[in-house]
Amino acid sequence: MTGQSYEAQPARQQARVCAECGTHAGPDQSFCDGCGAVLGWGPSSPAGPARGADTGDGTPATAPPAEDPGPAAGGASAGPGSASEGGTVPRPAAAAGYPAEGGRAEQKPDVAPEASAPPGHPYADPGAGTSPDADTLQRPPVAEPLPEQGNSAAEERARALLIPVADPQQRLPTAPSVGAVMPGRPAAARPLVRAPGGLPDDDGPLACPWCGTGNRTDRHFCRRCAMPMAGRPEDDPARRRPWWRRLLDFRRREAPWAGDRPRLRRNLGRVVTWVAGAGAAVLVVVGATHIDDGVHATQDHFAKRAPVVPDSVTASRSFKGHSPKLAFDEFNNTWWGPGISESGAGQWLEARFVEPVHLLNLVITPGESTQPGDLSKSAEPHQLDVTVTTSDGKTEVRHVTLDQGSGGQTVSFRATKVTSVRFTVRSSYAAASNKQVAIAEVEFFGPKHSGG
Repeated sequence: MTGQSYEAQPARQQARVCAECGTHAGPDQSFCDGCGAVLGWGPSSPAGPARGADTGDGTPATAPPAEDPGPAAGGASAGPGSASEGGTVPRPAAAAGYPAEGGRAEQKPDVAPEASAPPGHPYADPGAGTSPDADTLQRPPVAEPLPEQGNSAAEERARALLIPVADPQQRLPTAPSVGAVMPGRPAAARPLVRAPGGLPDDDGPLACPWCGTGNRTDRHFCRRCAMPMAGRPEDDPARRRPWWRRLLDFRRREAPWAGDRPRLRRNLGRVVTWVAGAGAAVLVVVGATHIDDGVHATQDHFAKRAPVVPDSVTASRSFKGHSPKLAFDEFNNTWWGPGISESGAGQWLEARFVEPVHLLNLVITPGESTQPGDLSKSAEPHQLDVTVTTSDGKTEVRHVTLDQGSGGQTVSFRATKVTSVRFTVRSSYAAASNKQVAIAEVEFFGPKHSGG
């Protein structure tokens, strides 16, 4: 028994080829993937071959011939030149109604077999006859041709229903519509604020004194704002209190609305608040009363110094040859002494000014000179009472303490409108019965008025 050739295989096992564009399709496909053309009008089944199938050598799939000459000749056995002897089957002609070379042929009706031909095996070799000893070859059944009437109209209608497909081509990379971003913290949903709903239609003749909403006459509180219908206290002239009582009375103020109420304050917090308020008030009052002094103090602190010479000097008593003028002569090797031994407590030295002056500093040089060898010759003042007299007749006593040593000692001494300054000795360093207290120089300094 000879092998079956490729052309004789059933059409349902071969791949379809589109007659329009040549694209290969599967055996179960009805439409072309490339151009969308119809590959077959009927479902794929074993009863008929696939339409437009190719055998691989450029010719369509084979089908049984329209006329079988073997059985029509009387069913005789095949001669020496039959296909059964050679073991191969000649290629049959194309099926009726299908193109032979990839094109479309005119559809023709099937030719009915002759009545005298006996029925044979549908898949028997036409050259073998009906001999049971001859080799047989199974053939696919002949496909029924499509009806010729209305074929073109149906094809056009089917084409109109297809979606046009572009030729297959390489897809180009497209940019993403949304760029890549880093993940972030999701934003919290904002709360929705609901509008106040409508009020029921029960408006009355009585209007609320707070919001103006109409209410019935039997209501004591407003149906909208829940405030008393009796009215505002300030609207009643008889109940209106004086302004000073309304200003200081914090408990009878209008209650705040919901959402605007202040936080509850404990007793300690209220005490701290009152203390802080009182301190701030005191600072404001003190600053307002002493603002002038503050301005002058600032100016005096940054002002340059200039010497101030007294117009006249005097003393409680003086030692011979050491008058009070020697303490203000701007020489530090001349001195004033009371001429009394020991500490000289109660003795004084005074400088007077014709015009009131503004003093900032004092420089006092104790002893007989600035030389260290002269310190042991006399006692040095330790504590002094400085009495300042101003132009308005007021006096002020200041206490000054000096250090033991040679040289001048600067003392901060700010005073305005000064007419006289008296220095009274209270105690002295190195006091002895053979020594008297001595002051070499007293200098006054005030603000410099010139621009130099």
